Parts: sequence; C-alpha cells; structure tokens
Amino acid sequence: MPAPTRLVDSHQHVLWHQRDDYSLVNDLDAHGIASAWLLSWCLGPAEQSGDHASYLNPAHTLPDGTHPGIPLSDLLATRNKFPGRFVVGYCPHPAWPGAPAMLEAAHRMHNVQVCGEWKFRLEFDDPRCLALFHTAGKLGLPVVLHLDVPQLADPHGGEPIFQPAWYGGTVARLESALQACPETTFIGHAPGFWRESSGDADASPDQYPTGPVTPGGRLYRLFDTYPNLCADLSAGSGCNALARDPAHAAAFLTRYADRLLFGRDYYGRELHEFLQTLPLAADVVEKIYWRNAERLVPPAGNDGT
Repeated sequence: MPAPTRLVDSHQHVLWHQRDDYSLVNDLDAHGIASAWLLSWCLGPAEQSGDHASYLNPAHTLPDGTHPGIPLSDLLATRNKFPGRFVVGYCPHPAWPGAPAMLEAAHRMHNVQVCGEWKFRLEFDDPRCLALFHTAGKLGLPVVLHLDVPQLADPHGGEPIFQPAWYGGTVARLESALQACPETTFIGHAPGFWRESSGDADASPDQYPTGPVTPGGRLYRLFDTYPNLCADLSAGSGCNALARDPAHAAAFLTRYADRLLFGRDYYGRELHEFLQTLPLAADVVEKIYWRNAERLVPPAGNDGT
C-alpha cells in the first residue's frame, strides 16, 4: 500500500481509557495524524453501566454514581488547548427535550461540525432520533452512528439471545433512517454495523465474527442503494471486519473508497498496520485516510472560529 500523504482520525475521544488530553495529542503525533474528530457520548439513564468506570473520566462521576459520559465541555476545552488539531462532534441525547435545538446551538455557538457519537439505547428510526438527524442534515453535519444489535444467535441452538448492551437496533432500523433522512450523511460504525458485511451475520453468535466473509452481506445493498451512507473503519469492529478476510477487505475498500474513513476510536496502530498489508491503489489510500473526512468536514475553522 502506498503511504498516505496525510492522516485524519475521523473517530476519536478524549479524557478516556485512563489517558488525558496531552496523552492523546502525543499519540496523534507519534502516529503522524494531522487532525482528529473528537466525539461526545451523552449518557442517559438507559445507557448507564458500571462497565464505564474503567474508561470514562472519573472527574465527571455524579454523587449518585451515574456518569454523563463524554461531555461537550471536555471536547471544547481540548480543541481550545490544541488549536488546529481537532474537529468537535456533539450529539445530545435524542430523549432530551429540545435535543435538535441543542445540536443547532452547539453548531452556531461552538462550531460543532459533526453530530456524534450517536450511541443510545433507542432505535434509529425513533421519531426523536429522526428529528435530530433532520437537523444535522439541515446544518450539513455528518452523523456518526454506533450500532450494536439487540440479539445474537445462540451458539448451540441458533435461537436469538437478547443483548442488553444494544445501540440503535438493527440494520432494518438503520435503513428506515436512511430512507427518512436522505439529506443527512450517516457514518456507520461498531460491531453491529460491520458484522453486516458478511451474508452469515444473522447466524453468527459472535459480536466480532471471524472467518471468511460470505456473499450477501447487507452492507453492500445499503451502500449501493443509499448515497448518504458512509462508514468509518475505527475500533476493533472495523479492523476485525477487514482482517477476517483480507482478500474481501481489499475489494470492499476499493469498491467503496469514496464512502470510507480512517478512524481509531482509541489509541494504537492496529488498523493502520493492517491496511499497509493490502494492495490498495494510491487514490484509494488518499480517500480513506483523509480526503473523505475533509470533504465531509472541511478543515478551515477547526479552532472554533
């Protein structure tokens, strides 16, 4: 793979995984990443979990033990401390009264340029979510979606088993949102999204399926049908979906090079190191590593001006 001339991390967070903002910037520098999208995660009552304690900022823990997640205030402070390095994303909880107005206010007041991360225990086509998505589309903000399916197949009998840590619902719910909001650009992400690259997604009991990708993956139809669907390659889910079948990965990345974004979601080089093993053309590399991100969010004004 040719080396990219620029790197943009389109899916990142700050003050989490037990590292501060300086650690994040040092990590970006170590990996040659010019800029990153910082995304919020606004937790509501349905999203609260003790599992968050190991990676969210303990300074925000409330007296009752609940946590607001990754608030917009942390992202703005980080962007102001390191001018020119960050694009700020923000997604208010769709269940909050006035959530669309909050998003618009954040865009007008604080130059928020991405609606994300959307990661809530609501279905994508819930009317409250659609109202937020319509506002994002009106403002020209891409929406970063986290999808974790509500059911996985039992490894023994195949019957569906409920997954309490679900977000967004199913790809059918995602398709409903794509249809309802054609003016809005959606960026898919997370295990429930990437498992749909393979035709055997419904039968797989694993959150992170392994083995060769089989024909008939629903992502192909979604990408081919909805020009407003993109995806980022971040986290273990994106890297796993590619690494499980390198030959498929090269073909998939080439076919949808205009719609895919390099991203990490945390620290490390795993995705970059895997991509370097693939026979990708130079224009595919440039689009994935930075051109698509900067097409969706032009770099001018990243400092909030």
